[in-house]
Amino acid sequence: MSEHTPIGLEQERRSIRALTHSGNFHLDETMGYVILHYALAPKGDLRARVIDRAASDGLELVRTRAPDQIAQADIVFDVGGRHDPAQGRYDHHMKEKPLREDGVPYSAAGLLWKDYGRAALRNILTSPVDDDTLEAMWRTIDKSLILPIDQDDNGVAKMGKLSLADIVSACGPAWDTTELYGRQEALAREALGFANAATAAAAHLVNTVDRVRASLKATDRVLQAYEKAEDKRILLMETGMPTEKVIFEHDLPVVYVVSPAGPDQWNVKAIPPVRGDFGQRVSLPEAWGGLEKETLAQVSGVEDAVFAHPARFICGAKSREGALKMAQLALEIDAANQPQ
Repeated sequence: MSEHTPIGLEQERRSIRALTHSGNFHLDETMGYVILHYALAPKGDLRARVIDRAASDGLELVRTRAPDQIAQADIVFDVGGRHDPAQGRYDHHMKEKPLREDGVPYSAAGLLWKDYGRAALRNILTSPVDDDTLEAMWRTIDKSLILPIDQDDNGVAKMGKLSLADIVSACGPAWDTTELYGRQEALAREALGFANAATAAAAHLVNTVDRVRASLKATDRVLQAYEKAEDKRILLMETGMPTEKVIFEHDLPVVYVVSPAGPDQWNVKAIPPVRGDFGQRVSLPEAWGGLEKETLAQVSGVEDAVFAHPARFICGAKSREGALKMAQLALEIDAANQPQ
């Protein structure tokens, strides 16, 4: 948490002038602007604020390298040569760079996320969450999205091909825009490009927030279901949701997950030995592989059995009880086939 009250988050809010550099733009200052947008003025027009500075809605964005304007701005990020959050200065290009606890240099996005990320999260979320959940979301997004931006911008590690950084860079005008169209048109295209990049970054951030929210919710439900399970090898979920991540992160001895897959359909999915790998901790019975409906029902002894995949990693029945029985039978058959 920040040791100071970030500018613009005071109880009595005021209009804030935020400033970053003009010219070529990158993901870190683009995402930095998006973070400030959601933290300080989420109801404003993200694009119009870039293209038409008059459309500030409580947050004005200036893109320039002019020293006098840098001095007058409330918040300056990715330019200015100063890191002084208490004074609203968030540059990271100095010789003595601001560093994370593990030594990774911050980018402008990381510095702003540190101070404004929690406020941005609260405004992005459509339903309020408690402080512990908010903090868990902030940390998860810091690790999965913001840290890679810091690493990429500081030359520590590339985000990879066709990353968000590439998408943002592709929004910039071509190198010869001034030569072809003149300086005024080049500046207009640069502003439009930054607005488009900010829109893409904002969509990615909002989607990430929603996925992290859902992931934390799934973790709670999976762990609750596991605690209730009579046989810890069978995880019975009353709602379909991602479970494999939680199983491996918490080292649960789950072999099969039973969950609804649609109207009149419950599936049994085998957990792989390694997350994301092929194969199963315990494959479904060999005799079931590739069978369907009446034939499978006859062989398995489960009246409403629907299918069993030839690769023996998933099968299903029409009812919750039928799917649960298939999982239990599969474990019994595996145990019977083990060498004595």
